[in-house]
Amino acid sequence: MEILRMRSAFSFFLLYFFLFCDISLSFSPVDHYLVNCGAFLDSTVDNRRFVSDSHDSTHAHLSSPQSFSLCAGTLLPALPPIYHTARVFKAQSKYVFDVKDPGTHMVRLHFHRFSTPQLNLVDSQFHVLVNGLVALTNFSGGNSLGPRVTEYLLCVHSEKLEITFVPAGKSKFAFVNAIEVISAPKDLIPETAQSLNGDKLESFEGLNQRAFEVVHRVTVGGAKVTPFNDSLWRTWVPDDEYLKSNQGSTRVYFSGSIKYQEGGASCEVGPDNVYNSARLIESKSASIPNAILSWEFPVTEDYKYLVRLHFCDIASVSLGLLFFNVHVNGHLVFKDLDPSAVTNYMLASPFYLDFVVDADPSSVVNVAVAPSNKSMAHTVDAILNGVEIMKMNNLMGSFDGKVPVESVLKCWPTRKSGRILLPMIALVCLLLSLSVFMRRRVDKADSVPWSKLPMEDPETTPKKGKQQLPSKV
Repeated sequence: MEILRMRSAFSFFLLYFFLFCDISLSFSPVDHYLVNCGAFLDSTVDNRRFVSDSHDSTHAHLSSPQSFSLCAGTLLPALPPIYHTARVFKAQSKYVFDVKDPGTHMVRLHFHRFSTPQLNLVDSQFHVLVNGLVALTNFSGGNSLGPRVTEYLLCVHSEKLEITFVPAGKSKFAFVNAIEVISAPKDLIPETAQSLNGDKLESFEGLNQRAFEVVHRVTVGGAKVTPFNDSLWRTWVPDDEYLKSNQGSTRVYFSGSIKYQEGGASCEVGPDNVYNSARLIESKSASIPNAILSWEFPVTEDYKYLVRLHFCDIASVSLGLLFFNVHVNGHLVFKDLDPSAVTNYMLASPFYLDFVVDADPSSVVNVAVAPSNKSMAHTVDAILNGVEIMKMNNLMGSFDGKVPVESVLKCWPTRKSGRILLPMIALVCLLLSLSVFMRRRVDKADSVPWSKLPMEDPETTPKKGKQQLPSKV
């Protein structure tokens, strides 16, 4: 009986220890700012507390000469509360965040255009700068059908991170609904990747020092993954919209445990809900299917892109049975990929491959998997679990066009000309008034005050003198 009690106590201790370790080892960002812009109260979304920017903060500061809060009227009940309010800027303004943990940071900007009797956010047009990079130009907040979130990954070495809003065009105002600034895990962006140069693969160094805009984040074969189910609060959309060729493919879902390993993909790189589903090509006979799985993602030309492909063999019944080829933009980037060898011979263990590529002439990035010469009959012959495509800033330091940050900032003084012109006009009017006043005083000093003239002058009469009086006044 005593031995049974000791075993029970020891089992309880192990359970508590592993649970505690799992919680303590989960990712906890050092820099973690969630801002509810334009709101007077904090809001909670997916168990995350967005703090009102009306509150005084020692670590996040709003610098704006002209801004005000705008509250929407009736919105869809399912819309998160952060989209019920907005901070509107009538002049160049910025948020400044303290950076305690240098390195890669995630920045998310939330926009939702709504209309009020005072202002219609659809009429906005503005530029956005993120830590010295041009993030958006002539932006109007997305579409009116729903919120839009733009996400950036930046390497920050300074003690401050700044997000600047510059009104543009005829709208004369900018806005934002919410902001996230979060320090990322150190393994999210590695130092190196493979760069596709024609048909050749070359080493791309310093990847973790670059900046990225997330263009596509897709879970293959599975349902939408919301921030609530992602340790970095990301959204992964289903791949159906991008799937170009799925002849002979099937979906697969996995109910077991995803086995993360050091050196492979961590749960921060990709969550369970991405790795436990996939699309695959499977041989169901003695022959290998002549099939290919391909996806097309629209992108903007004249930029380089980081293409991250997520893999996790959740379908094979045994190790060493899966071999397949990987193609990007029509080029073979990995021949005879063997997930077992990559994962030290462990099934359901995730990993990813990174490639730096250019957009093809049709402004798309194409990704495909297909059986290889080593593929076998009666087994899985290709698999893919997730895709991320991130735009890299161009030589002008921009994610949106070829206008450098200096030109964006210079465009604002012309917008302030009215503010400068009015005081100058007032000053000129004041000087003119003072000049007229002084001239009148001089004129009066040179004239003779009216008085009764001497009677000895027979040619001058008081009547004539009185007629001249009004002309001197």
